[in-house]
Amino acid sequence: MTQKTNNLKTELTAELDNILEYWSKHTIDSKNGGFIGQIDYKEFKNFEAEKGSVLNARILWSFAAAYSITKNKAHKQLAKQAFKYVIAHFYDAEFGGIFWSINPDKTPKDTKNQIYALAFTIYGMSEYYAISNDERALKYAIALYKKIQEYSYDPINKGYFEAFTRDWQPIEDLRLSDKDANEKKTMNTHLHIVEGYANLYKVWKNEGLQKDIIELLEVIETHFIDQKTGHLKLFFNENWIEKPDVISYGHDIEAAWLLLQCAEISGDENIIERYKKYAILLTDATFEGIDSKDGGLWYELEPETNTLVAEKHWWPQSELMIGFFNAYQMTNDKKYLDVVLKNWEFVKQYILDPENGEWIWGINQDYSKIEKDKTGFWKCPYHNSRACIELIYRIKNLPLAK
Repeated sequence: MTQKTNNLKTELTAELDNILEYWSKHTIDSKNGGFIGQIDYKEFKNFEAEKGSVLNARILWSFAAAYSITKNKAHKQLAKQAFKYVIAHFYDAEFGGIFWSINPDKTPKDTKNQIYALAFTIYGMSEYYAISNDERALKYAIALYKKIQEYSYDPINKGYFEAFTRDWQPIEDLRLSDKDANEKKTMNTHLHIVEGYANLYKVWKNEGLQKDIIELLEVIETHFIDQKTGHLKLFFNENWIEKPDVISYGHDIEAAWLLLQCAEISGDENIIERYKKYAILLTDATFEGIDSKDGGLWYELEPETNTLVAEKHWWPQSELMIGFFNAYQMTNDKKYLDVVLKNWEFVKQYILDPENGEWIWGINQDYSKIEKDKTGFWKCPYHNSRACIELIYRIKNLPLAK
């Protein structure tokens, strides 16, 4: 097994460089500054596209996190550029939030405070602080954490509300995207708040933050993890009445490893033990979404009609690799590693773009390419670079690999 995991580590190290090279070479906005808002599936650069805060926060995180492995000064420099751009143009100095999007000329476009975007900015800022010791990055991350606690936290029913206006008033449309239900509390936002908070806690050992992480994990355990099926429940109103929706295989497996990692960062032994159990529960439930024919992970399932959204997007494959490798580390059961190895072969064959670089959006059931962005509001370097980074670290620390 050592040979297989070492080969995987070698290939993922090369792939991390490939991903970062694409973003370094093709996504710098030479016309307007910063990073380009959209490159379509034909590699057409749209310099007039709006720029999303989530994309920019994820670019910041990706280059900062990768620098710890690559030690490439160009990666650290790009992280610095991303940091400066986010602060200069996405941070709202007047109300202390993050603009959802800006125009190419750097003026604010959508000024709502989507808590998901603040969480990702904390994630990126804290990662950048870890490699730079730039106190400004830590200061902004802490300030955004305090804004979330002040306005988004629900002291009555616990958990966090989705979105607000620029000046922190209630807002009618709470959705992250058109496909989401318009509900006040969502799994996706809670997952990424705790991710951002845990990353901040790694560099800022604040007792209040630690308590907030533990409470978040308890809220997720209580409301979002279906203890019977091992899948995640996605949408709720403010009183935790569920609005049933799809099964999201990508989120199931992302939560499997990421929530355990957050629990471990919190240092609370009780919650760590519980999330070890959930890591396996969620991973085992994800087996349902794997296409046995090629090892790819399907996108979603509509449970009421048992209808599969028969697409295989780039990001669930990334999360599957980390989640199943995590289960392999926990159990030493080869069945989990076999899933990772087969999925990586699937990614190499169908998702990597050997001609232009980076990963395509995904494929349809008939293996035709999904004609969606290469770079855009939701197409970023975070999932696939993180899969490479996590597995490189994890393989390095395997007893078998020493």
